[in-house]
Amino acid sequence: MHGTPAHSTPAHSTPAPAAPHLGGLGLFTVLLGAALPLIDFFIVYVALPSIEHDLAAGPALLELVVGGYGVAYAVLLVLGGRVGDSLGRRRLFLIGMAAFGATSLACGLAPNAWTLVAARVAQGATSALMLPQVLATIQATTEGPRRARAMSLYGATGGLSMVAGQILGGVLVAADIGGTGWRAVFLVNVPVVVLGMVLAVRTVPDTRAGRPAAVDVPGTLLLALSLVSLLLPLTEGRAAGWPLWTWVSLGVFPVAAAAFYVTERRADRKGRTPLVPPSLLRLESLRRGLMLLLPFSVGFSGFMFVLAVTFQQGLDMGPVTAGLALVPMAVAFFGAALAGPRLVSRFGSRTVTAGGVIQAAGIALLLVTLRHGWPDLGVAVLAPGIALAGLGQGFQLPVLMRLMLSDVPADRAGVGGGVMITAQQSAVALGVATLGSLFLELVATAGLRAAVSATLLVQLGLIVLTVLLSLRLPRMR
Repeated sequence: MHGTPAHSTPAHSTPAPAAPHLGGLGLFTVLLGAALPLIDFFIVYVALPSIEHDLAAGPALLELVVGGYGVAYAVLLVLGGRVGDSLGRRRLFLIGMAAFGATSLACGLAPNAWTLVAARVAQGATSALMLPQVLATIQATTEGPRRARAMSLYGATGGLSMVAGQILGGVLVAADIGGTGWRAVFLVNVPVVVLGMVLAVRTVPDTRAGRPAAVDVPGTLLLALSLVSLLLPLTEGRAAGWPLWTWVSLGVFPVAAAAFYVTERRADRKGRTPLVPPSLLRLESLRRGLMLLLPFSVGFSGFMFVLAVTFQQGLDMGPVTAGLALVPMAVAFFGAALAGPRLVSRFGSRTVTAGGVIQAAGIALLLVTLRHGWPDLGVAVLAPGIALAGLGQGFQLPVLMRLMLSDVPADRAGVGGGVMITAQQSAVALGVATLGSLFLELVATAGLRAAVSATLLVQLGLIVLTVLLSLRLPRMR
């Protein structure tokens, strides 16, 4: 009778599963999924005049085409992260991407303005399923230098998408492919989605939280009420003439926000897992990062909106030329984002501070250029200020995102990413609603040149605030 050798593995045992690994093509795929929602938030700007003409849409409906997408997107992001933690992030990524393609097709085929608004709201909701899975997947499948580089590329993707949306939108509207006109800005998503889904099935590992929590229904409803009651009236109010419902809605916001906080704190104390755990906000890196991310994103998105209108209506640029004017910003932003990890290893979170100073210098230069050269300004004259602003933004956003998630536990990656993205996207929508409304109001009363100058001065104030807040960021390891 032969004994079993002491070193052999018992027949019933199995080796431990290998940790999921996100390769280069998988990273490209999830970043593609991160780019699509932001590109579609901004791509529609250059198409609005054509939509207004073709669908006989008034200013209030046009605001809903933009704002309906942003509100639905922001409201459902945290929930999307929670569901991905439970059901599997790749599964939710694929479902979200497929639904995003279907709703993009619905937008492109919309026969009237209200159908387009409904399709845009649905498109925003599907984005909220897809995007939180990107950060959670990166957090769960990378570590060390690979994670730092992946986070830098994620941050670069976010900023570049805002710029690329307007560039791509201008090219597509001007090209009028097959007579599609503005519809091409939505229809272009369909083949991109098909490619993304094929790649995701083959290259993105499936991950989920070790102890997924149940959906926090009261928290979800109160968060939705808070964001809708704030963002919808600010987005729609100016175009609608500030009717009574906008003021009632704004009055509901602080009550809903307070109820949300109390509900989440109570759930946290009882040992449940709320939608936005207050205990997660006790992480210094996340809390202080959020305080900086909000004014940064408000200023960035408002800036992009103001440039889109100024270039085409004030400087008489066509859609393609207006897009080309933003290329220096995109190139500088991407270069800064790639350099970020090396700079952080040497200077830590002071990289964000330096980025704010550089961005302020770019906005100031652009402000001087616009005031003294108006309206005879071409792409080359605008390029230095725009490039400098993009360089500063590129040193800020990717580094800040990496810092904010650096201390979030892996099993809460979906929730942490959802909180960060919700804050960012809410601020993006808020920036367009507030700075955009201020700008358009000043255009009507003081003229476009004075309006752009005043709005850029407000953004300079926001940048000063971000620089001061960056001095309180924890040092990065």
